Amino acid sequence: MIISLNYDVNSNMINSPFLQKTKTFFKKTVVVNYALQSQKSASKLKHSAPTASSVLTSYLKQRKEPPWTSYFIRYIDIEDDQFGMSHFNWKVGNSNYHILRTGCFPYIKYHCTKRPYQDLSVEDLFFRLVKLMNLGIPCLLYGIAAIMMISHSEIVNTPNGRVTIFFLIPENKDSNY
Repeated sequence: MIISLNYDVNSNMINSPFLQKTKTFFKKTVVVNYALQSQKSASKLKHSAPTASSVLTSYLKQRKEPPWTSYFIRYIDIEDDQFGMSHFNWKVGNSNYHILRTGCFPYIKYHCTKRPYQDLSVEDLFFRLVKLMNLGIPCLLYGIAAIMMISHSEIVNTPNGRVTIFFLIPENKDSNY
């Protein structure tokens, strides 16, 4: 089904901007599906993927502990060792970060703000309940929108290899907000 839809979308008769975005979406979907299959077979041959926590720590160190950052990472590029965590503290070097994290398939979205340590267990529980009550549908829609809106990427060097992270727009690295 995807192949025939991809074939129809690739015809020269399509000029609509919406359909061009759809074409890009389906191409990325095919690539993601292929990558999922490739990763499953290749994982037996190579070392494990970096963990989500090592990518988070490595990126914050790579940026020299910025006041804030926000990025997407693909599920297929990492081992998700932070599954179920929505709002939590994360210590990097001399800094503490409040992390807002949500799955938005095929990505995980991180929003990191440098702030003093605080008990975030109530907020974490609240965000988890909201996600459960709405069945994750808004998160899925956010991920689908992100596929079409991501315009920038950067490489993060981790102890287990390089990982690409994605941004809706390039970040102003000198910005405090």
